[in-house]
Amino acid sequence: MIVGLGLAVGMSAGSALAYEVYVSNERDNTMSVVDSETMEVLRTVEVGQRPRGITVSRDGRFIYLCASDDDTVEIIDTETYEIVGTLPSGPDPELFVLSPDGETLYVANEDDNLVTVIDIAGKKVLGEIPVGVEPEGMGISPDGTTLVNTSETTNMAHFIDTASHENTHNVLVDARPRFAEFMPDGEEVWVSAEIGGTVAVIDNATREIKHKIEFEIPGMRSESIQPVGVRINKDGTKAYVALGPANRVAVIDTETYEVEKYVLVGQRVWQLAFTPDEKYIISTNGVSNDITFIDVASDEPVHSVTVGAEPWGVVVSPK
Repeated sequence: MIVGLGLAVGMSAGSALAYEVYVSNERDNTMSVVDSETMEVLRTVEVGQRPRGITVSRDGRFIYLCASDDDTVEIIDTETYEIVGTLPSGPDPELFVLSPDGETLYVANEDDNLVTVIDIAGKKVLGEIPVGVEPEGMGISPDGTTLVNTSETTNMAHFIDTASHENTHNVLVDARPRFAEFMPDGEEVWVSAEIGGTVAVIDNATREIKHKIEFEIPGMRSESIQPVGVRINKDGTKAYVALGPANRVAVIDTETYEVEKYVLVGQRVWQLAFTPDEKYIISTNGVSNDITFIDVASDEPVHSVTVGAEPWGVVVSPK
C-alpha cells in the first residue's frame, strides 16, 4: 500500500527540510523509504535478491541498488519506485561507490576478487580490476582520482588509479576490512577492520598508516566491538563508526583521533548515512530490523524506525 508520494519539503518558519531515506533490507528483498522529518516509513518496495549496497544519483532521480544474489545493480526511479533498468555489475556485487561526477560506478565483486567499473549512461563495463580476496569496502577521493577497495580475506586496502585502472598500492590493515571513507580534503582515508576491531587512518600521499583508532566500551568484550560503516562530516571534524554487535556508533574527533562518545542504537549496527543538511546521521541495525536517527548536534539517538528484515545499506536523497 502506498502511504505517501515524493519528497516533503517544509519551508515555513521553524520547519525543516525533509528528505527520503532509502534502506536496503537484505533478508526480505525489499527497500524501505522513510521520511527524514516524520521518521515514518512511506512505502516498502520489492527489489531483487539480497539487496545490500545502495546509493543515489547526484541529481536524485535514480537509486542504484546491489541485488547481490541476482548478480546485478538495479536502477530504481525515485518518482515511481519502479525498477527501470539494470547495470552489468559482475557477480555478487556487495558495495559500490559513485564517482564525484556521478558518471561512473565502481563495484566490489566479492566472489571474483574484482572491482568492476561501470559507465552508467552507457550501461556498460569499462574495466575489471583484480584486487584481493573478498573485496567489499569502496571509497573514492573527493577529486575522483583515487579509488580504495578493501579485501576482507587479504586484509588490505588497495589504492587504484581511476584513470589507468591500475592497482598502485596495497596497504596491510587489521583483520577483515569492511569500509573505506575519505576525509573531505582527500588527505586521509579511514578503513575499518571488523575482526581487528580498529580503524586505520591512511595518509593518501604516502599510502602509509599514520594512526590506528581502537575502541573500548566498559563491560563489553573486545571481540563484540566490530567496526564496519564509517562516515565523516562535511567539514572533516567528526567521524562516525558503526560498531556492529556492540550496538553503538562511535563519535570520533578527527584531529585527535579520540573517541568522544558511544551512541547506543539498535542491534548489530551496520551502515551509516548523513542527511544532506547533516541534521541527522542514520544507522541500519540488522538484527533489530530498524534504523536509528542520531541528532548530529547533540550526538544523541532521537528515534528508531522499524523497516524490513535485516536492514543493510542506507542512503538519503540529495534534495
